[in-house]
Amino acid sequence: MLAVPTEQRSEKSRVICEGDVVVVYERHDRMKAVTVAKNGELQNRFGVFPHNEWMGKEFGCQVKGRNGAGFVYLLAPTPELWTLALPHRTQILYIADISFVVSFLELRPGSVVLESGTGSGSLTHSLARAVAPTGHVHTFDFHEQRANAAREDFARNGVSGVVTVKVRDIQGEGFPEELAGCVDGVFLDLPQPWLAIPSVVRSLRPDGLVCSFSPCIEQVQRTCEVLSKHQFADIRTFEVLLRSYEVRHENLSTSFECSEQTFSKEATKSPPHKRQRGEVDEKGGPESEGHAEDPNGGSKTAAGSIVKQSRPVIARPYPETKGHTGYLTFARQATCM
Repeated sequence: MLAVPTEQRSEKSRVICEGDVVVVYERHDRMKAVTVAKNGELQNRFGVFPHNEWMGKEFGCQVKGRNGAGFVYLLAPTPELWTLALPHRTQILYIADISFVVSFLELRPGSVVLESGTGSGSLTHSLARAVAPTGHVHTFDFHEQRANAAREDFARNGVSGVVTVKVRDIQGEGFPEELAGCVDGVFLDLPQPWLAIPSVVRSLRPDGLVCSFSPCIEQVQRTCEVLSKHQFADIRTFEVLLRSYEVRHENLSTSFECSEQTFSKEATKSPPHKRQRGEVDEKGGPESEGHAEDPNGGSKTAAGSIVKQSRPVIARPYPETKGHTGYLTFARQATCM
């Protein structure tokens, strides 16, 4: 996914060149794909970033804004990062579903894959990497403008050598006849995938696999019925749910420690009584065995030594977890002897 071929670059370093696509990383949920141009610049909330200063730097480096207000990371584009940074022309598949598709279609270098429809090209980039360098991805979309935009993305990201984009209504016309019997895997993202199953049967090699992505269970039921009628075996449907965790440092002087301190104070407290003259109040008296606050965030004992409070790393699930995206139905073309 680089403008300058990998073989023309140094083996020990991958530097940014003019024309490269760079994924500008601000945080895990805020990225942007930028094509490096001479005298170009990027402006965001962290400042102004001239492209000329990027050229010659290695991918993965940190660069600061011209005004020094902040910094970003310049990452080499990968299918995973492209999925998070690409311009959305349609709803897309994300990493959880994509990894499942690539794995269960049993894709490897040299495989031939059919995809319908192309959409924004999120899945296509991962398919291309899986089958490269000797395989090929044939992707189809009925919308000509979308297909042209996807073709430009594939050329810009350097995967056009293993991806062919065509405008075709797969539900109505089926896959091209020239691909009959030479396909290892088929992926369908269609409103009525069952209409394309007869064409899938003609295209797949013996023991080939098909995957259909559908958001509604009614689509899944009808697709499974048609797959069964065409003698497909090992028909299975999955729903992939991803739960993300946030990892951060956090002070734990709460809950258990607080309750333990409260219990110890309550246990040693004297019973209620009228204070006598000269008696020192527990709250106002000197802390002979306690800890005094230290301005650096720690605590100071009576002996004068400073005890630093530890900040352990906490992992907890995000309060908002992505739910249902769609159902993935897989089936294997069986051969009758």
